[in-house]
Parts: sequence; C-alpha cells; structure tokens
Amino acid sequence: MNASSYHKFHIPVMGLAYTIDSPIKVAQFGIASVMSIVEDRLIEMMRAHYYPTINKAYHPIGTHEDDYRAKRVTDYLNLVNTIVQGQIDKIKHAAFETGSEIVKYFEMLPEDSALKQLYRQMMQTDLPTEKSTLEAYLREQIKPGSIDVNIMTKLDKNNLDKQGELIADGSDAVSALRGYVKSDLKDSSIIFSAGLNPRLYNYLESCREFDINTDGSFNKKVVIKVSDYRSALIQGKYLAKKGIWVSEFRVESGLNCGGHAFATDGFLLGPILAEFKQNKQELIEALFEIYNAALERKGNSKLAAPPAVILSVQGGIGTFEEDNFLHQHYGFDKTGWGTPFLLVPEATTVDDATLKLLCASKDKDVLLSKYSPLGVRFHYLKGTSSEKEKSYRISKGTPGSPCTEKHLSFNTEFTKEPICTASIKYQQLKIAQLKSLGLPEKELQQKLNEVLEKECLCVGLSNSAAINYNQTFVNKLDAVTICPGPNIVNFSKLVSLQTMTDHIYGRTNIIEKINRPNLFVAELYLYIDYLKEELKDDIQHEQFEKRSKYYIAFFQNLRNGISYYRSLNGLLDHTKQQMLKDLDNASLELDSLVYQYELRVAS
Repeated sequence: MNASSYHKFHIPVMGLAYTIDSPIKVAQFGIASVMSIVEDRLIEMMRAHYYPTINKAYHPIGTHEDDYRAKRVTDYLNLVNTIVQGQIDKIKHAAFETGSEIVKYFEMLPEDSALKQLYRQMMQTDLPTEKSTLEAYLREQIKPGSIDVNIMTKLDKNNLDKQGELIADGSDAVSALRGYVKSDLKDSSIIFSAGLNPRLYNYLESCREFDINTDGSFNKKVVIKVSDYRSALIQGKYLAKKGIWVSEFRVESGLNCGGHAFATDGFLLGPILAEFKQNKQELIEALFEIYNAALERKGNSKLAAPPAVILSVQGGIGTFEEDNFLHQHYGFDKTGWGTPFLLVPEATTVDDATLKLLCASKDKDVLLSKYSPLGVRFHYLKGTSSEKEKSYRISKGTPGSPCTEKHLSFNTEFTKEPICTASIKYQQLKIAQLKSLGLPEKELQQKLNEVLEKECLCVGLSNSAAINYNQTFVNKLDAVTICPGPNIVNFSKLVSLQTMTDHIYGRTNIIEKINRPNLFVAELYLYIDYLKEELKDDIQHEQFEKRSKYYIAFFQNLRNGISYYRSLNGLLDHTKQQMLKDLDNASLELDSLVYQYELRVAS
C-alpha cells in the first residue's frame, strides 16, 4: 500500500511560492502535495533557506553553470526528499503519547482507513503483547506522502546561450522536467497542466525514469491535469504512442479553481465527471492498446494487463459532504483541496499581510481577471501589495514591471526577442502606439486599460516565500500577488493542519457561512457570469456575429448541465432541495441572457 493512498486528498500546486515547500510541511504525515518547479530563481532561494536548517552548507548554483536550471531543480528536490526522510525516521521512533508526531500521523487518517482502525485498536488494548505488536506494525507502515511537482506546459520559453544561440533542450519547461527526472524522488509524480506541449512530451519519451517496473509500479509517474474527457483521451493517446503511461487524470473545474482558469464551452463539472465514470474502462483499454504497441516497438515485453489509472478531481470542494459525494457517486479515487489550505500555515507558505486579506475576503474580492500576461483568465485577490504597486506605477506615469524572470515573455509585436506584456518595455511601446492611432477617447481608454491591467506574476507569486523566510527574491521588488479560487470566501480563519484534515473528513466543520452554494451550483453561476462578460466584450469589439455558433453551443451546454443536475441522485435531502432552488434561479438568469442575445441577433 502506497502512502499516497493513505489519504483521500492531495494539496494541488498553488502559485509559485505557496506550495514550494509544502512537502516539507505535510509529507511527513502521509499527505501528498505539489510544487511548481519552473521558477528556478525561487528554487535557488529555497535551497539557500533550507540547507542551514539541516546543518549543511549551501553551495549556490550560479547562472554561469551549464544547465543550471535543471541542476537547481534536481538539487532542491533531493534536499526536500532528504528533509522528509529525516522527518519520517524521527516520527517512526516517537512515543505513542498525546501530542506526539506519530499520534498526529495516525489521528489525521480518514476514519475508514485500515491503518486508522489498527491504531484505534492499539490505543484501546490493555494487553501488553498485543499493544507492542501493533505498535511495531504501525511504525513499519509509516511512509511519507508523495512529493510531486507541477509544470504548466505553456511556461516553456526558449533560452539562449552566451553566444545568442538557442540552447538545445534548454527551454524552461524542458529544463524543469530534466531536473525532476534526475532527482532521487521515488513513488513521485510530475503533473502537466495547461494542455499538450509537443516539445515537452517529445522530450519525455527519452526519459527512461518513467518506464514501468517489473512489478507494474513506476518510480516516477505522469499525471495530466485536464478539464474534460476529450482532453484526457487526446493527451493520453499522444503519450501512450511514445511509451509513456498516464497514471492519473486530474480533472479540474474550468472556472471554480485558483490560478489560471481554462473555461470549457459551458460544459459543467458534474456531467464531465459522469463521462469519466461511464468511460473509464474504455479510456484505459484504448490507452493500453497503444501503450503496449509502443512497448513492443521499442523492444520491450508487452504487458498482460494495463497499469493502474487513478481519477482525481479538484476545484471548489468545500465540505465533507461534497468530497464524499465525489468519491461515492462518481467513483473518483482522490480529491484536490487547494484554496482552503492557503489558510493553513502548517501546509502552505503565505505571508502575514496576505493571510489577513484572505481571511477577510468577500464574494466580490476575488476576480476572474485578465491580468495574466499569458492571455488566460486568472483568479485574483483584490487589495494585495502587488495591485497597489501596479496602481502606483500607473499614477506616476511609469506603468509596467521590471521583467527580471522572463518566464512569460512571449510577445513579439514590437521586438524580435519575445517580451512580457506586463513589462515596462512592452507597455511603453504599446501605449505609444495606441496614442498615435487617433482613436476616440472612450475606445482609447478601454484599450489602454487592457494594456495596463497586465501584472507581473513571476515575482508576485514568489514573494510570499521571500517575505516569510527573510530572503531576497529580486532586489527592491517585494509585492505579493495571490490567486485563490472563489471558494476562499467560505473560509475565514487560520486553522491547523489537523483541523483542516478533520474538516475534510467530516470530523469537524470550519465553514461559518450558512448560505454557501453547493460546488456544482457555484461553478454554474461562475459560468453564467463568465458568459455575460464574454457577450459584453464581444459586442464592444464587434466580434458578436462571428462567434454565434460558440454562444449557441455554450447556452445549450449550460442548459444540459442544469438538466443533469436536476436529475442527480445521491445528494442529501437538504442539499438537493436547496440545489433545485438554485438551479431554478440559474435557469431563469440563463433564459434572460439567451433572450438578450436573441434580441441582439435580431437587431
């Protein structure tokens, strides 16, 4: 039994800094968590912080070294693994007494866990021999949660050597992948998010570390984050042809999530999960046939049966009832709890000022913004130091950010070398261009706002760790950006790791908000609001008629989703009754939106 299966949830990647050292905090209790590994300067900073904590000398890996990005990643992951293994060894030798780490390890397990039952039996028995035998067995079973990493596939900027030549296999994402591959992590996963990246996946094929072991296990596993079944099938087949098995498909809500949001065309989470449930075996068989053929083509032995495939889901989960329903009704193996863990200092790394903002956040404080230089919608908490800094620069007539990291440098509108749309250079050039066009004042201001709203994420999403650990990330740049999911408004206080785990497993309840909507309803309303904004923007940009097919399909998909939820069985009575009321209201709002759309078409 793998430790990653002891718990029914994992902590997904959040930002750059917020889960950068989560494994050091939670893996010792058997909880899996995910770190982002693309921002190598942040990783180097974390190396500088953590080596002294284990009484070892920190030796910098400078930018002058060959393949320094990959080397930084490899060394940090090895460092994290060393720290966690030391923690596990300490826990194994701890006494079973109130307040000890070993007691905390077992108390946090879900109630239906076999290990939890044996632990209860051990604590309750008065027979010395039985107690001693059970204690010894329980100590042997203690293993860390999976130390996992994430690569957002779109963050794959090319890099040049000192002569200005393209570095072979030296792009950001490929370098990060190589760093992970060379690490000594085992029973670990790399999660790919944001879609298919052929260059990255092609490099993956050359990495033997992802080959299957003779016992059917993998030392390093591949996990794909997807928004729907079609994406899982496409990416799964692409990798299977290369002899890469996808061990887990991590389904994430298109809009009810933190960070970058990849909206579907109105396909809602419930129907998406139902499609996975219905087609899971078909998916596995389709991938296995391709995977086996690839193994044979490479001269390896064919397998008699497909390796295991896990289905997990994340995005907006807030209660034990919701979590349990996703497990029981849809048969999903694991759930991801991200945003609520931002308020658990024992699990994530958030500076004090930002923690206060998170605790005080209300419904209108989290925006589905257009602030990301990637051009992808981005959840954003208002009132951060980063927002204030951006506004100050605009007011002083010097908009834009110093672009020190360049991970989001993809724009070549004005320059041969790609630059970031949040950078000072781009914004100066774009503003000058717009002002030279002689646009009407209203249109000019609108276009200027679209330029000025872009924000530096590389630094803003990294600075919490720098602040908390008294390190310097980038000199004189200390503003913080944070990107929680809309679900943050339902959590209003800092809690311990034990308390959050108890909340997830239904042993306590930390949500004080009485009228919190079900996660499916919350996502539905997010899509309706998103659709309203899309329609408004298209009318302003005269794109309305060009996208008529898109809107008609979007309306129908939402209607199909509402119909599906009306017939959904297995919910508790009070939840079902409230959900039906919410669906009636959502349906009326959607009908009104369709009517406005049809009036516009008719005119």
